[in-house]
Amino acid sequence: MIVTKTHAGLAAAGFLAAALAAAPLAAAPPAPKTEGRAQALQHLIDCRKLTDNTARLACFDEAAAAMDQAEAKGDIVVVDREQARKVRRQAFGFTLPSLALFERGEKPEEIANMEGKITAARQNNAGKWVIRLEDGATWSQIDTNEVPNPPQAGDTVTIRKAAMGSYMMSLGHHVAFRAHRDN
Repeated sequence: MIVTKTHAGLAAAGFLAAALAAAPLAAAPPAPKTEGRAQALQHLIDCRKLTDNTARLACFDEAAAAMDQAEAKGDIVVVDREQARKVRRQAFGFTLPSLALFERGEKPEEIANMEGKITAARQNNAGKWVIRLEDGATWSQIDTNEVPNPPQAGDTVTIRKAAMGSYMMSLGHHVAFRAHRDN
């Protein structure tokens, strides 16, 4: 899978994003741009249409070099299916317009909850908990539920989707509270 900068919303969320700046190569026949397909990949695929073996090989060599260069510069990013699954899990708790880019060829895994370990926990000025997890995600309490046992580093939390786009965080087997993902 190749990700391009046309999915800029993902870049803002800290995920994979890139743009394709490679100019079309002279050896390949012009082809209509396939929506959702990076220009460098389309150029590589178009090389198969050439019937002359020498021209086809030259086209493939040129297209492969352009893709390699674009990938090295960060203009395109190649993502395998497992990396795409990881991105979807890392995005848990964010409201994003779409992760359809990572769903080509398979039904997306529905993530209803996740578990994590606390690396830091503190109360903010309003007395609500701010919790950082091992994966770097920070969640903040947004309701007024009292937390009888203060969360500590090393504690396990479960975060699950709740009604109307909200999330509930449970600390071990203790009380749950409504939370919002900050980063």
